[in-house]
Amino acid sequence: MSYRNEKFLSLLGKNLDQLQENDLQEISRNILDDGLHGICFSLYEDGQEPGNDITDEQIIRRLQILKPHTEWIRTFSSLDEHGRIAQFAKGLGFKTLVGAWLSSDKGKNEEEINGLIDLSNAGFVDVAAVGNEVIYRKELDEESLVSYINNVKQRVNVPVGYVDAYYEFRDRPNISDACDVILANCYPFWEGCSAEYALIYMKDMYQEATKAAKGKKVIITETGWPSEGSSLGGAKPSYSNYLKYFINSQLWSKNENIEMFYFSSFDESWKVHHEGDVGARWGLWDKNEQIKFQ
Repeated sequence: MSYRNEKFLSLLGKNLDQLQENDLQEISRNILDDGLHGICFSLYEDGQEPGNDITDEQIIRRLQILKPHTEWIRTFSSLDEHGRIAQFAKGLGFKTLVGAWLSSDKGKNEEEINGLIDLSNAGFVDVAAVGNEVIYRKELDEESLVSYINNVKQRVNVPVGYVDAYYEFRDRPNISDACDVILANCYPFWEGCSAEYALIYMKDMYQEATKAAKGKKVIITETGWPSEGSSLGGAKPSYSNYLKYFINSQLWSKNENIEMFYFSSFDESWKVHHEGDVGARWGLWDKNEQIKFQ
């Protein structure tokens, strides 16, 4: 991909802090139009939340918005409307990283695992993720997670991994060893890193995951920066910081051939209840499905 290098790199050679907001918007929009590796799919409209009935039309509409801008879609569950996302995405020509959502509910975990296996064997999955941050949330023990990973590996013909914060793979080699691919979430924001050091910090996160991988592929499954909301330590949400982080992370990942899924596609208001006001402002598009780079 060219990134219109002559224009972008000449601008970036100045330091992003020297650019006006409209310049940052233009660079961001052109990077998006040139194509991202992957985007995490946000399902819920304003006023919706997990457990609501979601129509096929809503899923397809949102996928079609993303289609010109990314090759891969990441989903977080294998059941119900989330399973339909994977099916519709493959029908539209996306590649898919599909997750089974694991928790302390063993019965539900079996449903999720079986759903992921069924989707994989039906051809709707390119990479299978057995769980998302379930160790971080302390909802499952390491031995049980490894058992789930091995179960899926034996029953599908696609790469299998587990998604968690980068340091969990460093600290838990049994999990890293069980995975075909390391699926690392890297969030300088959630560790209170100030925006001016965020890219350097994310590079360190990626290197920690790479060391833990012992030669296996590492995919950054989530990273991003909120455009509004409350600060966390030195990490300050703002539209300007949001644009700069997007530009820096995308150019770095492309220049280094690092596969990265950006979080997230659309702002989702329901996350305010779980993450505070900042939780609802991570999208590349707003809650009304309008691009935030204009």
